[in-house]
Amino acid sequence: MSSFPPLPSFGALAGLKVLDLSRVLGGPYCGQILADHGAEVIKVEPPAGDETRSWGPPFAADGTAAYFNGLNRNKRDIVIDLSQPAGREIVLKILEDCDVLIENFKIGTLERWGMGYEQLLRERFPRLIHCRVSGFGADGPLGGAPGYDAVAQALGGLMSVNGTPETGPLRVGVPVVDMTTGLSAVIGVLLAVIERQRSGRGQFVEATLYDSTVALLHPQSANWLESGKTPQLSGNAHSNIVPYDKFPTRTCEVFLGIGNNGQWKKLCEFLGHPELAEDPRFVTNAERFRHRPQLRTLLEGHLQQVDGEELCRNLLAAGIPAGAVRPIPQVLTDAHTLHRKMVVEVEGKRAIGIPIKLSRTPGQALSAPPRFGQHTRALLAEYGFDAAAIDALLAQGTVMDGSPAA
Repeated sequence: MSSFPPLPSFGALAGLKVLDLSRVLGGPYCGQILADHGAEVIKVEPPAGDETRSWGPPFAADGTAAYFNGLNRNKRDIVIDLSQPAGREIVLKILEDCDVLIENFKIGTLERWGMGYEQLLRERFPRLIHCRVSGFGADGPLGGAPGYDAVAQALGGLMSVNGTPETGPLRVGVPVVDMTTGLSAVIGVLLAVIERQRSGRGQFVEATLYDSTVALLHPQSANWLESGKTPQLSGNAHSNIVPYDKFPTRTCEVFLGIGNNGQWKKLCEFLGHPELAEDPRFVTNAERFRHRPQLRTLLEGHLQQVDGEELCRNLLAAGIPAGAVRPIPQVLTDAHTLHRKMVVEVEGKRAIGIPIKLSRTPGQALSAPPRFGQHTRALLAEYGFDAAAIDALLAQGTVMDGSPAA
């Protein structure tokens, strides 16, 4: 059985209490980051469960999808039917000693239940930080519309700069918008926590998929705002820097990230063609950009003769940013990945580690993702419900401690 310290005593956020009402990705990712750094996070699931529990294969031995498990460690789990008044009363009771509320309900849902921030929560819990993750926010032409990562990538312009002229616009292969929105939510929560130390008051924090997508459009957005020229699909090539692109070698594909003229000169020397750095067509980035096709042809000819992995090791040792294009299994078993503790094992489950390293108060992955309703009884008891009251709540379906309803 999974263990979980009722009052985490590790990390920079020890003592912070979070109620996570969110589902799917952005909200749960925010909650997990806070939990990884010591916040006590209580996850509330609806009777049908967080839908990502079924987003597989693959599934763990208990039938939970890996997708869910990657976003919900270090949390305790309670199942509450918020459509019932008794369920909402339980949430309000838990909020009495919470610092943060995370939710991603459809806009207007909390208000319909009489639990909106302006409607109730701000006055009843003046120190509460209410963080809402949504697709487009509550107002504006798209206010209240539902949103998923790929839809935001499309509407927010990200797809328009990802891909090649041959493929057309492509979705970025990872849910970068959802995850960026989760990170924005974390930043917003922490900003509000710091401000509360001065004012003693909580506030409403909003992070939307649409805003996050637009914020990711650098440097293309800056380029358009300056020049008025619509950014074009450029595949792996950079919109401003040359050479900053993927190239084939004899053994694998590699990515060269040449960010300045000094790196360019060193690359040319390393390849045994120092004359390239003195060629008027390539001497500055602006000239290299202007003559990109010719430069690419020359580099491809030289790179086709070398071992890509060895090349990248040597380039990195020489101070030149470069990397072989590697598949996920190779990355997750790489010596540097393991050295950086970016793969961890918690209660027999392997997972991605914690990317933010703090010297005195490091984050930790202490408990595996919770089973559906695993801590329902224990949490209700902590909040003053006796055994008879808990049994009654279970009997009427206000709370659950088992598998999602079919």
